[in-house]
Amino acid sequence: MSVNTTANTDFEVRSEHAMCVNHSTLDKPLVASLKYGLAGMLFGIILIKSEVISWFRIQEMFRLQSFHMYGVIGSAVVTGIISVWLIKKLKLKTIDGEAIKLEPKKFNKGQIYGGLIFGFGWAITGACPGPLFAQIGTGAFVVIVTLFSAIIGTWVYGKLRAKLPH
Repeated sequence: MSVNTTANTDFEVRSEHAMCVNHSTLDKPLVASLKYGLAGMLFGIILIKSEVISWFRIQEMFRLQSFHMYGVIGSAVVTGIISVWLIKKLKLKTIDGEAIKLEPKKFNKGQIYGGLIFGFGWAITGACPGPLFAQIGTGAFVVIVTLFSAIIGTWVYGKLRAKLPH
């Protein structure tokens, strides 16, 4: 019986490079966080105006009836690719001056399961995690149920993570 010592699961890779900082102990005034709130509000406005929070647009996407959402998602992928390339090429730093480290991620079957669960939830609820807050902000208060479900699902995943396939 041989033991595979080269196996490196997702958890091990993340735990090797993880840094946990209790932000409540940082010496930054509350006003320093204002830029993040403003960026979040701008992002929410963009989500609303581009109609990506629309339940009908999301249903059109899953029914293959419209290109709108695929165009938005495709644009986001291209923007992400260019952004990561620029970060690596120009060796950009965070707002606080720290080096940005992008660790390679190995593929595993858990990503397939997680993607399927995410996709099913997105199709059923008409909401993915990013736009949940924008949907609630527009007055779609029923989405609070989806938000709490996402929080509970995240908690359950944390409790069961060691027993799940990775």
